[in-house]
Amino acid sequence: MPRAVREQQMMDAAVQTFGRLGYRAASMDEIAELAGVSKPLVYLYLNSKEELFTACIRREGAALVAAVRDGVEDVRAEEPADRQLWAGLTAFFAHTAEHPDGWSVLHHQARTHGEPFAGEVARTRAELTAFVTDLIGAAGREAHPTPEFGDRDVTGLAQALVGAAESLAGWANETPGVSAKEAAATLMNFAWAGLGNLMAGKRWSPAR
Repeated sequence: MPRAVREQQMMDAAVQTFGRLGYRAASMDEIAELAGVSKPLVYLYLNSKEELFTACIRREGAALVAAVRDGVEDVRAEEPADRQLWAGLTAFFAHTAEHPDGWSVLHHQARTHGEPFAGEVARTRAELTAFVTDLIGAAGREAHPTPEFGDRDVTGLAQALVGAAESLAGWANETPGVSAKEAAATLMNFAWAGLGNLMAGKRWSPAR
């Protein structure tokens, strides 16, 4: 079997094991057994448990970012900015639902075990946030030639939206019957009504 295929099998087994048991509880013996290989072979190909977990985080993070980008690119040419954001959110929730072990590795396991794992997840989140920042900025320019909110507002809104999507994905994965489109619609109803007003120059302010 080619090395790349064998490594893919071991990585798949590692993501499943880490996602379901957690980093501390998962053992290289269990990963090797699930992959159908010997434990020395896992160490030969993927070195230490820490390096294997780091590789899993990077792979799952890259796959998530690619899924969101692809979802937007599929509609970018013919759809307005809000539909592009809808497509990206739907792709995000579809991917996290279809890869629950990978999402567990990213959202639960990696963040709770310190460095270097938390830093790897932070890089994935930063990439997603930068992409969403571009989408919101484009939506603002589309809605108004001279939008009344600046780069700092756009960056803050993107941070809030990505954080909400992460929390909502956890809820959706744990709640039977919640589809990717339903989760995306929930977030659009929560966020886009406010964004739409903001882009029209209508800001909320506390009562005087």
